[in-house]
Amino acid sequence: MALVVICGQPCSGKSTAAKALAEALRDSEWKQTVRIVDEASFHLDRNQNYANMPAEKNLRGVLRSEVDRSVSRHSILVVDSLNNIKGYRYELWCLARATGIRYCVLYCDVDEDHCRRWNKERREKGEEASYDENIFEDLVRRFEKPERRNRWDSPLFELNPSRDGIDKASPAITDAVAYLTKTVDSKTHDVKILQPTIATQTTRFSEANSLYELDKATQEIINAIVEAQALGGSVNRVSLGQGLSSVTISRPVGLPELRRLKRTFVKLTGQTSLSGPPPPSDADSAKRMFVDYLNRELGGSA
Repeated sequence: MALVVICGQPCSGKSTAAKALAEALRDSEWKQTVRIVDEASFHLDRNQNYANMPAEKNLRGVLRSEVDRSVSRHSILVVDSLNNIKGYRYELWCLARATGIRYCVLYCDVDEDHCRRWNKERREKGEEASYDENIFEDLVRRFEKPERRNRWDSPLFELNPSRDGIDKASPAITDAVAYLTKTVDSKTHDVKILQPTIATQTTRFSEANSLYELDKATQEIINAIVEAQALGGSVNRVSLGQGLSSVTISRPVGLPELRRLKRTFVKLTGQTSLSGPPPPSDADSAKRMFVDYLNRELGGSA
């Protein structure tokens, strides 16, 4: 139903905001199913996973993979992490678009001094949610603030925990809940449901059924031609039965050439599906298309 990306500086109240949002959604009229994905879900230590760029990249990959597996049209997924790189937020937005669901960003807008003080207090208390000082400063320096003009940062709901605190009644959380639970109809203009595109919707040509049927059907046609020629004599027309047109050939055609024609046909069918109708998903349609293709390629051969 929706993907919510929590964003903010380290120690800015993101986890508290994620829990408050999840509670507000569960208490809403619609009783939404909500799941939070964060480092703690995988028992990942923050200091170890932000100690260097390879470790940080691996952490983002783990979280992104979990989002890819879990995002759906039947629940709300909240990604509670730094999400501090705009390119990474774009990747999460693409996952939401591929699924065809709502998307928004909840930003904890806290100045660096407050975050630095909160991190120090957590470290003095020995809390796991604290960062080593050098790691904290590096993350603060590299933080890329979300901007609502970017489609992957929009709609953007902004919290100010240092000034207003965080609870499920906070204005930003209330607005986010309203956006995520509002009924969408033809008159709704303030809620955007992302629509899959060719770049994100890969089910058209890559479905196993379509590929299987296409390969199986074309191979049956090739087998029939090879068998007809193996019987000897002059073969100008190969009858395939089952309401299919015959294949007209003007010369003997070997198996290597037939296989080459098959590969070309499959490739052309795939390219056509990107801008036109999808490839055939049933055997008869695939056979008819392949027979027409062979008649064009072999019928006039010298």
